[in-house]
Amino acid sequence: MTDLLAGLAGAPGSRPAPTADEVLAALDPEQREAATSLSGPLCILAGAGTGKTRAITHRIAYAVLSGHWQPQTVLAVTFTTRAAGEMRGRLRELGVAGVQARTFHSAALRQARYFWPQVYGGELPPIVDSKLRFVAEAASRCRVQADLAGRRDLASEIEWAKVSNVRPDDYPRVAAKAGRQVAGYDAATVSHVFAAYEEVRRDRGHLDLEDVLLCTAALLADSPKVAAAVRSQYRHFVVDEYQDVSPVQQTLLDLWVGDRSDVCVVGDASQTIYSFAGASPAYLLDFTKRHRGATVVRLERDYRSTPQVVRVANGLLAGARGPASRHRLTLRAQRPDGPEPTFTEYADEVEEAEDVARAIQRLARQGTPLREIAVLFRVNAQSEAFEQALAERGVRYLVRGGERFFDRPEVREAIVLLRGAVRAAEMSGAGLVTDVHAVLAATGWTQEAPTGSGAVRERWESLTALASLAGDLAEEHPDADLAAFLAVVDERVAAQHAPAADGVTLATLHAAKGLEWDAVFLAGVHEGTVPITYAETEEQVEEERRLLYVGVTRAREHLAVSWSRSRTPGGRGRRGPSRFLASVRPKGSAAADATEGRGGGERSGRRTTTRSVARCRTCGQPLHDAAERKVGRCADCPATYDESMFERLRTWRTEQAQEQRVPAYCVFTDATLIAIAEACPSGESELAGIPGVGATKLKRYADDVLAICAGEPG
Repeated sequence: MTDLLAGLAGAPGSRPAPTADEVLAALDPEQREAATSLSGPLCILAGAGTGKTRAITHRIAYAVLSGHWQPQTVLAVTFTTRAAGEMRGRLRELGVAGVQARTFHSAALRQARYFWPQVYGGELPPIVDSKLRFVAEAASRCRVQADLAGRRDLASEIEWAKVSNVRPDDYPRVAAKAGRQVAGYDAATVSHVFAAYEEVRRDRGHLDLEDVLLCTAALLADSPKVAAAVRSQYRHFVVDEYQDVSPVQQTLLDLWVGDRSDVCVVGDASQTIYSFAGASPAYLLDFTKRHRGATVVRLERDYRSTPQVVRVANGLLAGARGPASRHRLTLRAQRPDGPEPTFTEYADEVEEAEDVARAIQRLARQGTPLREIAVLFRVNAQSEAFEQALAERGVRYLVRGGERFFDRPEVREAIVLLRGAVRAAEMSGAGLVTDVHAVLAATGWTQEAPTGSGAVRERWESLTALASLAGDLAEEHPDADLAAFLAVVDERVAAQHAPAADGVTLATLHAAKGLEWDAVFLAGVHEGTVPITYAETEEQVEEERRLLYVGVTRAREHLAVSWSRSRTPGGRGRRGPSRFLASVRPKGSAAADATEGRGGGERSGRRTTTRSVARCRTCGQPLHDAAERKVGRCADCPATYDESMFERLRTWRTEQAQEQRVPAYCVFTDATLIAIAEACPSGESELAGIPGVGATKLKRYADDVLAICAGEPG
C-alpha cells in the first residue's frame, strides 16, 4: 500500500510534490514556527479556525521532505476516523506517504493484534460490537431493572469509568467527587452493574474498545520486547485534539514515547466539551510541567470566520472561569468584514423555528447552498420544531449525529401506544392533553425531568416534545381528541421524510464539533438549556460556555443566535436568554440587562434584533394567541379579506376532510384559511409563503386553492 501511494504521488499528470521550502512558504509565521520545531516536545495551542490540521500536516511533510524524518517512523493519532482520513489525505497531497495516521483505538488495536499472539499465544479475543447485550445480562444478574435508555446510560458510564482508569469498587467514591449521576441509579448500583458487566465480558471471552487500550498499555508495560519493538518503529509522535485525551489514552501515549521527547500535541482547552466521556484538558494545560523545556506555539489567526463572528467568540470566553480560561486564545480574524451577527428573541419555539426557516429560505435565494447552512441546538429534542418548519416550506434537511424526531425509538413506541388507545377507545373525556399524558405515562414518562444527562434524559426530552405537540393542538382546537392528534402526527411524519440530500444540517452542538458552515443558526439559547439545567458545578457550567463557543466558531460568515420566552404558543414566557450572551450582546437591551451579573464581561456595541410579541397590523396591540399571530391581527379587529372567498375555502376544506376522513383542521386550520383569503395568492410561490402551508399541502392542494382565490367556479 505504501509503494502504491508513493507511486500515485508521482504519477504522470499528477501535481508534482512540493519541496520542503515550498511546504514552509504556504504557512503563516506561527504555523512555520511549529513546522520547523522538530526536536524536543512541542505544544501547539490552536484556536478554532486557525489551521491546526494544516500546521501539523505541513510539519510532518517538512520533516520528511527535508530528510529529518522517515515517514514510517511517524505515528499521528486523533479522535475520529474522519480526522485521521483527512490527515492522510492532506499528507498525500503534499507528496508524503507511509505515515501512520490513526485514531487512538485503531493504533492500539493494530498493535494488540500483532503482539498478543507473541506474548500470550493465540489470537486477540474478539471485540464486543455493542455493550448493551452484556450490560443487560449484568443488570439481570444484579436484579436491576434497566430499559433500553437505562442500558445505554449504564454502558456510557462504564465506558467513562474504564477510560478514566476507575475500577468498579472505586466507582462510588470517584463518581461522587466528579459529580457524576446516572438517571435512575445510585452510585452503588452502577458499581454493582459495572462489576457484573466485567464478569459477563470475561465469561464470554470478549474485550471491549476500552480493553483494547488497556491491553495494549499492558503489553507495552509488561513486555520489554514489545515496548522496544514499538519504540523502534515509531520515533515521532503527533497527537491532535489533545484536550480530549483520557487518562488511559495518556498512559498509552507515555508508553509509546518512553524516555524520549519527540512528541507534538495540538489542542485548545476552550474546546473541551467531552468531559462526560472522560476527556480531560489537564494534560494539555500541564504539558509544559510534564515536559520541561517544551516549545509552545500559539495559533490565533482565524482563517475561518469574519471579524464579526470572531468578536462574538472572543466575547464568550471573556467571562470564562476555571483552569481552561487561564490558557484561552484570543482569535484574530483574517477574513474581510461580513454581516453583523443577530440576536433574536421570540415569543415561543414555534415562532422561532418558523422565522429561522424563513431566514434559511432567504439565504438560499441569495445563493447560499443549503449544505452550507446549519441549525445547531443543545439537545436532540429541540430538532422537531425545525424539522417541521423546514418540511412545511419544502426545504431539504438532514439530522446529523441522530435520528429524525419521529424515527426515534421512544417516539415510535409512544405513537404505537397512542394508536392502540384510539382503537381501544381508551379516552378519558378529560381532554387531549390528559389522554396523551396518560398514554405516555405507560412508557414511564413523567412531567418531572430526570436527573443528569444521557439516554434517559434524551428519551424524556423527546416524549416531552411529543406531549407539547398535543398541548399546541389542544390550545388551538380545544375539541381535538387522540384521533385528531394522530392525524396531525401522521402529516408531520410524511412531511419530515422528504429526501435530505444536499440539505440544511440540523445538529446538536456536540455533533457539530469539527465542522463548519457559511451560515449558522444557534437556536434555543435560553437559560435552562444553555447552560443545561443539570450543569451544577462551576466546571460543568464552564463546559456549557465552551460548548456554545464551539457552536459560534462553526460559522464562517452568517451567525444568528436566538431564543424564545416560552416553549409553546401562548405560554407565560418566563424564559430569558442564556447568561453567556451577556458578554456579547449590545448594552442597553432589556434582555442583556436581565442577564447582567450572571457571568459576563465587556459588552460589545453590535446591533441586536430583539423580537417581542408580534403585533396586530390593524390596531398595533400585542398578539399572544397562535391563531392571531398566523393571520397577523387580533381576533376582534375587522377582517381585511373577502368573506365570500373565505366561505368558499371552508366549503372546499369540508369536502376534502370528508373525502380523506380526517378532521377539517388537518387540511387547513381556520387561521390558515383566513391568511390565504387575506393574501389572495396568485401563484404557488405566494401560497407557499403563508404560515401553515407546507410543501406537502402545497403539492396536494395548490391547484384547488389558487383556483378559488382566482374566483374560478368550483
